[in-house]
Amino acid sequence: MDKLDLKGKWNELKGKIKQQYAEWTDDDLAYEEGKDDELLGKLQQKLGKTREEVIDWLNKLG
Repeated sequence: MDKLDLKGKWNELKGKIKQQYAEWTDDDLAYEEGKDDELLGKLQQKLGKTREEVIDWLNKLG
């Protein structure tokens, strides 16, 4: 997933993630342009998965 894919789809993906993980906050899922790696790192910590697994998971959600 490149930066444009994440940026363009993030609101939709965030809604799907919140359906699966209702306890996650907006801060957990905050996206700032140019900080894709930071967001992926937060998701990795929350999910206990590798970067590649998180990217695959996001691609499946989208």
